[in-house]
Amino acid sequence: MRVVSWNIHWGCGRDGRIRIHAIIDVLRKLNPDVICLQEVAANHPELEGSASASQFKQLAGAFGGYHMIEQAPSEIYRNNLPRQFGNLLLSKYRITQAQRHMLPWPVDPEHPAGMPRGMIETVLEAPGGKLRVLTTHLEYYSPMQRRAQIARIRELHEEACARAAVYQPDPALEPPFQLGFRPGTAIYCGDFNFGPDSEDYRALLAPASSGALGLVDAWRVHHGDIPRAPTAGLHGFKWPEKPGCYDYFFVTEDLAGRVSDMSVQSETSASDHQPIVLDLN
Repeated sequence: MRVVSWNIHWGCGRDGRIRIHAIIDVLRKLNPDVICLQEVAANHPELEGSASASQFKQLAGAFGGYHMIEQAPSEIYRNNLPRQFGNLLLSKYRITQAQRHMLPWPVDPEHPAGMPRGMIETVLEAPGGKLRVLTTHLEYYSPMQRRAQIARIRELHEEACARAAVYQPDPALEPPFQLGFRPGTAIYCGDFNFGPDSEDYRALLAPASSGALGLVDAWRVHHGDIPRAPTAGLHGFKWPEKPGCYDYFFVTEDLAGRVSDMSVQSETSASDHQPIVLDLN
C-alpha cells in the first residue's frame, strides 16, 4: 500500500505559474494507492498565478479510477461563487465511511488573520484490512491555534479507538445508522506546520489514553536517528528561509511493523513543499 501526501501550493511552481499538470505528472509517476493533498484551490484568481479553475475537479478528472473526498474549510463567496481552499483525498481502495472534521480556530489577538482548518477522515478497505486515512493542514502563524488543533486531533483519535472497542455494525438499524466498522488503526498525514524538535510534535505523539492506539512517526520507525529529509525550503522558493520538515506520516503503533519505506521526493519544484511517500507491506 502506497500513500502520498503533498501540500501542492495550489499548483504554483517556483516561477509563479500554475501548472496543475506538473502536479498530476509527479503523482502518476509515484503511482500511489491513496493521494492526500493540501492547499487545493478553486475560483481563487487572486492567488499567485491565478488559481481560477477548480483544482478539485481537475485532479479528480485526472485520476478517474480513484474515489474522491474533498474538503474546503475556507469557503468564501463572491457574487455567489464559492472560492474554496482546502484538502483532497483520492483512493483506489473502496471508501466505506468519510467524515470532514473542522478543527478549532480560537481567536488569537496576536494573529487575528488566518483561515479555518480541517481534516478529512476516511475508512478504507485496504489489502491488509480496514484502516483510517486522515489528512490535514494545520495553522502556521498562530501557535495557540495550532496547539488547539493538535489537541482536537488527539481527542478525535482517542474517540475513534474507544468507539472501535465497543461498536459492531447493526443492519437492523435505519440506513443512516448503518455505519460499518471504523477501526482505531490509522494513518495521519499532511502539512502539520511544526518541526520534529518542537513541543507541538511531542504533544501529538504523547502517550495515548488507556485503550487508545499510540501514534508514531513513520520516518523514525523506518529511518531511526538518520537526519530527516526536508519537506520544504528547496528549489529557491521565497518560503521558508531554510530547508526544514513540516510534512509527516504518523501511524498507529499497530502499523509500525508494516512500514517498509518512508521517503521525501526532493526532485520536483512543482510546489513549495515536497511530496512524501509512505509504503506499507
